[in-house]
Amino acid sequence: MVTLYRPPGYSSAFLQEFTELVSFAITRYDRLIMNGDLNIHINKKNDSNATEFMNILDSFALIQHVTEATHQHGNTLDLVITTGLNIENVSVLELPISDHHCVLFNATLTLTKTKREYLVKKRFLDDEAEANFANLMRSFEPHSGDCTLNDMVKQFNNTLSAALNTVAPLKVKKKFTDRISPWLNNNSVKKAKRTCRAAERKWRKTKLTVHCNIYKEAMNTYNKEIRLARTNYFSKIITENSGNSRILFSTIDQLLNTAPTSQQFPASRCEELALFFNNKITSIRTTIAVNPDTNANAGDLRKFCKNDATMGKFTSITLSELCKTVNECNSTTSCVDPVPTAFFKRVFNSISSHVLAIINMSLQTGIFPDEFKTAVVKPLLKKPNLDSNALSSYRPISNIPFISKILEKIVAVQINAFLKENNILEEFQSGFRKHHSTETALAKIVSDLRLNYDENKVSILILLDLSAAFDTIDHDILINRLEKLVGLSDCVLHWFKTYIKGRKFYVRLGDHVSGEQDNCYGVPQGSCLGPLLFSLYMLPLGDIIRKHNICFHSYADDTQLYISAEPNDATAINSITTCLMAVNKWMSDNFLKLNEDKTEILLVGPKTKREMLSINLGKLAARIKSEVTSLGIVLDPDLSFKSHINKVTRTSFFHLRNIAKVRPFINQKDAEKLIHAFISSRLDYCNVLFTGLPKKTTDRLQLIQNSAARLLTRTRKREHISPVLAALHWLPVTFRVDFKVLLLVYKALHGLGPSYIANSLIGYAPQRTLRSSAAGLLVPYNSQKKIGDAAFITYAPKLWNTLPLDIREASSLDIFKRRLKTHLFALAFN
Repeated sequence: MVTLYRPPGYSSAFLQEFTELVSFAITRYDRLIMNGDLNIHINKKNDSNATEFMNILDSFALIQHVTEATHQHGNTLDLVITTGLNIENVSVLELPISDHHCVLFNATLTLTKTKREYLVKKRFLDDEAEANFANLMRSFEPHSGDCTLNDMVKQFNNTLSAALNTVAPLKVKKKFTDRISPWLNNNSVKKAKRTCRAAERKWRKTKLTVHCNIYKEAMNTYNKEIRLARTNYFSKIITENSGNSRILFSTIDQLLNTAPTSQQFPASRCEELALFFNNKITSIRTTIAVNPDTNANAGDLRKFCKNDATMGKFTSITLSELCKTVNECNSTTSCVDPVPTAFFKRVFNSISSHVLAIINMSLQTGIFPDEFKTAVVKPLLKKPNLDSNALSSYRPISNIPFISKILEKIVAVQINAFLKENNILEEFQSGFRKHHSTETALAKIVSDLRLNYDENKVSILILLDLSAAFDTIDHDILINRLEKLVGLSDCVLHWFKTYIKGRKFYVRLGDHVSGEQDNCYGVPQGSCLGPLLFSLYMLPLGDIIRKHNICFHSYADDTQLYISAEPNDATAINSITTCLMAVNKWMSDNFLKLNEDKTEILLVGPKTKREMLSINLGKLAARIKSEVTSLGIVLDPDLSFKSHINKVTRTSFFHLRNIAKVRPFINQKDAEKLIHAFISSRLDYCNVLFTGLPKKTTDRLQLIQNSAARLLTRTRKREHISPVLAALHWLPVTFRVDFKVLLLVYKALHGLGPSYIANSLIGYAPQRTLRSSAAGLLVPYNSQKKIGDAAFITYAPKLWNTLPLDIREASSLDIFKRRLKTHLFALAFN
């Protein structure tokens, strides 16, 4: 509990100090009460002091409970602010002894001790098991002769499963625990515990001082072993999952007992979910108004492969190429895999020749094995607060066999090479493409919006929402498009036909599974080729949008349209309306459901012009939002990013609080890995958009980094933070933004970025030969306002031109990053 008092009057220092206090307290305590007389009139909506104060509370997910006047002049000055507590019966009582009223409330704190029962299923895959497995597989000889690819895969999978069950049979054990502490199962801990118990019994029996000292020493050794085992346990989790923050978070969340116990469902729920997922797609396709006389491919405006280029066969791969692909794949395991993926990689040398034979036979025959077409679906709650008993609350997450992923990656490499060589992919489609990302997509969009704002125009940004887009794709239309538009033929086209058609899935919940369901539509989302096939399916859409002179950008199934306009520009408004109608028709003809109710519009530009334009938008005005979320970034009409930064602050301090709980058990190296996984990744996500923001706004992000540094190094609150950041070699937030901007420029100039970024950068060409003509300088956009200065095509060239020549002319990306960080580090810490 924290008691606060602030003297009357505006004080920016108080807001800064209050923010620092909250950032310190909230990382250390799950439950917090802050109350007192803050002399801030939060009842006055137009009070800038109150607005800023409430914004701070919102960014830390703090709740202010007092809604009545607490002062005789009718203002609300005395506040009760909490997090992690249930506050009830808040009331205000007038007392004659003071001009302030008494605030009463009940805080309910429930302490529950839950005994958990859980099953542990484990195989002991030690070095001995690995050696025995390798010996068994070396003696494996596949059937030769007329053996088909499907027979070969089935035989190989059965042999892997049998070998695994021989060397490491699955063992199931029921456990009960009040708190999950798996490190106590460590052999050294068990041995130290036995020694300690024996010493205790000896001392209690003899009562001799010498035996008491032996007991104390044994107890100290036991505690030391527990601490060491706990540290090693967390260190192993962090090291193994450092590249997968989702698994890292869920594992640590369970160990901290903050995650709810998984709900047990009856076996019938699997069948219900399987039918629900299948019927949902069928019902969506049924509601799409497709004209039976319309040929969907008639809307394909052009053939995308140049010079009538075709791809009719794959190239067989070598063993070294296969090994490289296997190492690049994540070690995630599906329950349809015959052996765990991590173990598969460990024993790969003994089975690599068999895997290579399967892969090359698939490429040569143009057949995708039937064994790889069955996916296991694990239902995942869309949001934690949804009703777990409602079928509609779940999202189907498909898992496919690991060898299937390897095969898809190899095919994807060869297909992408053909697509790139023939310039087939849509320029403004950034989803799942090399050198493209959500950040490059948003950098382009936001830069354009800022330039329109700079020209005193309003941008109409429309975010289209598709219902289950990957799942409603029509297989015949997709195959036709691969042949007619892309140029696939013969063996390659046949391979994709067998890949797309005949797929199945079943639902798994714990030990319960449903029957298999046919996938008559769609492409698998959890695969490597699924997103690529979706992009190729959507190829004609870009030309349809361009016909209406509308700018657009797509990331997989997220498509955004935007155009600049004056308030009375009827032409622009008409273009938007007719474009939406054309897009809707094309999607209907292609069995894609445009969800008009969830399609959102954001007006970006000067406030007065936004208000005037909204009146003239007609029916579209009903879809205008005060803010929208685009690819994980919250956009607002002024592009201030305040709401987004509040969201980042809330999420970051939640994770810092969790990291603080395990910090005493882990070393600094592992703690830094956690902070980079949960905090730095959020500070850096799309931070190229944060150029030109006021210091007041970026200070909130800097506070997150400062708090993370204090937690990591155990620095006290009053100690200066700059030396700590310098010692950690962490660039401050604004310098991290500049680092990302310059990195994007370097990549674009050297063919490592999207063409739409490279095309926005114009090299400086002086009218007469100068020494600067070979300096690699860029021409910035001539902006008029601060909002234009923040646009990428203005900010990036100016920043690039300030770099020393040796950095701009770095011969490789690694050298550039190393020199750039050294340069920015010197600027940041002088």
